[in-house]
Amino acid sequence: MTSLSRRDVLGALAALGLAPALPLSARAEEATILGKGRPFSFDGLIAEAKARADKPFAPKPVVAAEVLERIDYEEHWQIKFKADHTVQIGGGKAPIRFFHLGKFFKEPVGIYVVDGDQAAPVLYSPDFFDVPAGNPAEGLPADIGFAGFRVMEPGVERDWLAFLGAAYFRSSGAMDQYGLSARAIAIDTALPTPEEFPRFTDFFFAPSEKGTLVIYAALEGPSVSGAVRWDCARGTEPGDKGVVMDMACRFFARKDIQRLGVGALTSMFWYNETNRLAAPDWRPEIHDSDGLAIATGAGERLWRPLNNPPRVMTSTFVDRDPKGFGLMQRDRSFENYQDDGVFYEKRSSVWVEPKNGWGEGAVQLVEIPTVDEIHDNIVAYWVPAKPVKKGDLVAVDYRLTWLADEPNPPAIGRVISTRLGIGGVPGQPRPKDTVKYVVDFEGGKLGDYGQGQGVEAVVSAASGTISGTYVLPVVGTKRWRAVFDFKPTGNEPVDMRLFLKVENEALTETWLFQHHPGTFVPPAHSG
Repeated sequence: MTSLSRRDVLGALAALGLAPALPLSARAEEATILGKGRPFSFDGLIAEAKARADKPFAPKPVVAAEVLERIDYEEHWQIKFKADHTVQIGGGKAPIRFFHLGKFFKEPVGIYVVDGDQAAPVLYSPDFFDVPAGNPAEGLPADIGFAGFRVMEPGVERDWLAFLGAAYFRSSGAMDQYGLSARAIAIDTALPTPEEFPRFTDFFFAPSEKGTLVIYAALEGPSVSGAVRWDCARGTEPGDKGVVMDMACRFFARKDIQRLGVGALTSMFWYNETNRLAAPDWRPEIHDSDGLAIATGAGERLWRPLNNPPRVMTSTFVDRDPKGFGLMQRDRSFENYQDDGVFYEKRSSVWVEPKNGWGEGAVQLVEIPTVDEIHDNIVAYWVPAKPVKKGDLVAVDYRLTWLADEPNPPAIGRVISTRLGIGGVPGQPRPKDTVKYVVDFEGGKLGDYGQGQGVEAVVSAASGTISGTYVLPVVGTKRWRAVFDFKPTGNEPVDMRLFLKVENEALTETWLFQHHPGTFVPPAHSG
C-alpha cells in the first residue's frame, strides 16, 4: 500500500477564494442554471447501485486529460469560484460551492439539487470560476464538470465540510481546522495487492428536517457499487461547532472482496514524544491524530497511541458490536506543536458510533512509514468477520462525529501522554537495550487517591521482560504516572498493555502500545 499525498487535497481545498454567501434561499442562485429534473429517492439510488453492480465496472475515460495534467497545485490555487453561483440548500442553512477539476482531480462528479421527489442537475459552465489569463484551464471544454464541493457557513467566509477525490470527505469540526479525512469505504487496504479506491460519481443535496442538510451520493469502483446518505448537522454556538453526520451506507459487491473496511478514517502521524529522536523537523510534534480510541462491545475502553513504524503494520482488535472507535487528537497544547500556520492542536478528532449492531469483526489500524507531514499514513476502519462475496449487500449505519474529544467520554482515567527514555536508574549503570516507558493518566476517580492508597499498575507484554514498575501521583496535578522498564527479545514488534486499578476496580482505560525495536535508540551506556 502506498501512502496518499495530503498536498493533493490541501492544495485543492485552498484553490478557491472565499467570499460571503449571497442572500439565502432554498434554490440555486439566479446565476446557476438547473437542468431537467429526474425522479429521486434514496431507495431509488440504492436500486440503481444494485443494478450497476450486476454489470462489469466500466470507468469513463478522462476528458482533456493532458490539459488537466497541467493544472497542478499552483495553477489550481489561482482558479477562484464565483460567489454569485453559490447554491443555497435548506433556506440558506447550507451554501454549496464547487471545486474545479485539475491534475489531482480529473474525474468530474454530477451535482443535483433535490426538491421533493425530483433532482435537478446543476449545469456546469466555465462561468462558475474566475480563471486567470494563461491558466491551462482556459483550454478545457465548456462542459467539463465539477471536481467536488464544499459547504459554507451562512454569510461567513469559511467552509466546514468538503468532498473532494475518490470516496473521501472531511470537516473542520469544532475547532475550525481541517485535518484527517473520512472514507465511505476502504477496499484491500494494506494487502500485497493494490488498494482499490472507489469514487463518488454523483451528489444530491436536500434540506434536512433535523439538521443542516442531507447529502446523497452514488459510488462506483471495480469491486463495488453503492449509495450513501449523510444527514449533517453542525453546532452554531461558540464552543459547540462539532459536526454530526448520520450515515446510511449500502454497498453491493461486484466480486469477492478480500478486505472491506467501513467507517474508514485516514490521518497523519509523523512523530511526537514517543519517537522524537527520529524527527528531523524543528517542531516538537507533528500529527493530525495521536491515538486510536475504542469502546468495545464488552464495555472496555482502549487507547492505542499511534506509531510511525519502520514498515507497514496492521493491528487488529477483534470485537463484537463495538460501541465506537475513532482517531483522536488528545494533545491540545500549542506549546507541544509550535506551528502557528497549520495549528495541529486544533485538528479535529473523529468518532465512529455504529447503529443497529455490527456483529462480529474487528477494528483494524494500519500504520505506514512516513518521512514527512504531507502523507496520510494512518488508516482505521471496521472489518466485518463475514467475508464479502460477489452479489452481497453490505449495509451499515453509523454516526460520524467531528469534535475536539470523544462524545460522552467515560468517567475513568484516560491516557494523557506516553514517553520513552533510557531504562535503568540515573547514576547507576544502565541496562543494555532497555527502554523506560512513562505513561500519564488523568480523570475519573484518580484524583481521589494519594500515594500509598492502593493504586497499582497492571502491565504486560507479549514477549520481552518488564521490570521496575511503579506508580505515583504527579505533584501539583490530579494525574497519576506509571513507569516501567522494558527489554525486548528479538527484533519483532511487541504489543503491550497497561491500566491502573485499586483492588479489583479498574480506574483507567487500557493503554495499548506496539514497541518497535530500534524506534528509541539511546546513546551507548555501559551495563
